[in-house]
Amino acid sequence: MSQKTINDLQDLQYFGEYGGVNPSVSDSSTYTFLSAKTMFDTFEGNTEGCYLYSRHSSPSNLYLGEALAALEGTESANVTASGMGAITAVILQLCNAGDHIISSRTIYGGTYAFLKNFLVKFGIKTTFLDITDLDAVAAAITAKTKMIYCESVSNPLLEVADISALSRISRKNEIPLVVDNTFSPLSVTPAKLGADIVVHSLTKFINGTSDCVAGVVCGTTELCLSLKDVNNGAGMLLGSTLDSLRGASILKNMRTLHIRIKKHSENAMFLAKNFEQDGLPIVYPGLSSHPGHMIMEDQMNTEYGYGGIMTIDVGSLKNANALMELMQERKLGYLAVSLGFYKTLFSAPGSSTSSEIPMEEQQAMGLGDGLIRFSIGLDDDIERTYYSMKKCLMDLKILNDTAVNA
Repeated sequence: MSQKTINDLQDLQYFGEYGGVNPSVSDSSTYTFLSAKTMFDTFEGNTEGCYLYSRHSSPSNLYLGEALAALEGTESANVTASGMGAITAVILQLCNAGDHIISSRTIYGGTYAFLKNFLVKFGIKTTFLDITDLDAVAAAITAKTKMIYCESVSNPLLEVADISALSRISRKNEIPLVVDNTFSPLSVTPAKLGADIVVHSLTKFINGTSDCVAGVVCGTTELCLSLKDVNNGAGMLLGSTLDSLRGASILKNMRTLHIRIKKHSENAMFLAKNFEQDGLPIVYPGLSSHPGHMIMEDQMNTEYGYGGIMTIDVGSLKNANALMELMQERKLGYLAVSLGFYKTLFSAPGSSTSSEIPMEEQQAMGLGDGLIRFSIGLDDDIERTYYSMKKCLMDLKILNDTAVNA
């Protein structure tokens, strides 16, 4: 299944304007027409292969969209200027005032804030629940429910969604299942497990170089065209347009995605296994101790591993901050948000990427202030990295304290 996906992606070939092996970058915001009638037809969406204005579409962004549709196994894909641009466009396209959304309780803080705080302006309500409790998901559906929303592997607690089971619930109730696959590109292919719409922050693993912000919506051709409709398309009217130069750059970086994901996963698994043996409270889907391990094994594309994200709870925010500062000082990575970079990135999500979630809700879901989220890098000698990280833990007397309390 996944090998076909990567073959579909690698089989895409575009010649540049002068025969280049990379497609030419469309460095224009607007396009000329020989006929005024063609301009009118293009504006109405009736002419294929013609470009009007880069907020509508551009060759560079369409190339990237085709590659992302091949990656996720969907009919089509629209790229956006950020992951939140993709997420908000889908939600506002599918929901109207008075509608209802079911969402995982553990999701990216920006998505949580949009669902809980922003959508109430439009009378759209969200029920947050444990997405692994399928009975609770089914029971929460009402006549006004317009979607089930979750992340394949959740941010930051790494809960694994049973996408096939959620798809059966959504189809029984004739509502779409929307899955954010940012944490697990290639490792999980949600559309092939029954998801109707897949979104990504391309900023992370797919781009892989931490030098731009972008997003994508992968779904049916009908959905993608509706998002670009000049009269009522949320993608069009909200204006979250990806710059063509960035679109071309991401497309080139995608060519190494399969190699990078394998290495991220290999390194994360090595660290997770060893730190678990040391007695640290590690969460990683590749460990048999993870509650969602069997679900992950059932739905993953094995050759790409369990992903590059793991968490360690070091007991307190004081410990977390001291450890992250020391690891950065010793050049083990960066104290920074985001993920998918060649160097390891680490942050305490309770006070950063999940800070939009109120403290009492963080505590209820098990997000302690000592939790550190690691995006494991592409280190060539991961054993050396392990011993260096372990020395940081021991120098701060965190390893023994945490292991004793685990």
